[in-house]
Amino acid sequence: MTKKTIATRTDAGEFPEIRPGQSIELLKELHILTRDGKLNQDSRRKLKQVYHLYQFIEKLLIELQEGQPVAADRYDITLADHGAGKSYLGFIVYDLFFKSRPSGWIYGIETRPELVTKSAELAARLGFARMSFLNLSAADAAGSDQIGPKIDVVTALHACDTATDDAIAFGLAKHAKFMVLVPCCQAEVARALNQSKALSLSRTPLAELWRHPLHTRELGSQITNVLRCLYLEACGYQVTVTELVGWEHSMKNELIIARQTGHRKRAAGERLRAILAEFGLENLLETRFRLPADATS
Repeated sequence: MTKKTIATRTDAGEFPEIRPGQSIELLKELHILTRDGKLNQDSRRKLKQVYHLYQFIEKLLIELQEGQPVAADRYDITLADHGAGKSYLGFIVYDLFFKSRPSGWIYGIETRPELVTKSAELAARLGFARMSFLNLSAADAAGSDQIGPKIDVVTALHACDTATDDAIAFGLAKHAKFMVLVPCCQAEVARALNQSKALSLSRTPLAELWRHPLHTRELGSQITNVLRCLYLEACGYQVTVTELVGWEHSMKNELIIARQTGHRKRAAGERLRAILAEFGLENLLETRFRLPADATS
């Protein structure tokens, strides 16, 4: 198949939001731009989120590239995007970073087969040869022979509920150097808090924090991300938590960036255990937060 010529915008004045070198053809295919080149408010918001996340990812990719020995001919950076959906993030990362480099690979991992098929067809049309789209869950991807034994960067943008935890487990299994996570719709901990609510109310006044259903949902979300950060630290990662974009653009706005250090923090594992015990969530140690032996007492 002949590689398709990709148009890029040379006049950034009309749409200053669009990064230099960005494929206009790609943005149209992703329906971020209309066929006549218009950018509506919803698309502008979506593009801003993806670009802002790309700024964080780009720095990590450059760090990986520059960290290679001078004698190395090339370094095949690999990135796995979980809960890829229509692969907005994967396509834009490829277009802005990988396309101009001789090596590197992006895997888009998605459970909906129709989206996997469409993404593969789009990559072929645009000549994005170093992209693969896999019809897998994040939980199944770690054991798939379609993915190599190591992945440099793991991303999960708005992966719902426990899919973010599965992406973390995938990153640990693949010895990821970086994980970039924007969690979404966390319900597992909220369900567990709700099941033991009566017992908790009789045991501690802190249970008032999740007595009402709305508070249960919000506290469950907060606790989940705190546990994820402690878990990553206990497994040998340095963790940074920040906002993705302004809250006016998205309510699911927490960005977790984990950098592999190899130094497992025993204190983080102990605190994780203590929080689980305080909220009656000890069963999650066997399902979501299996601590390494040297990260706990």
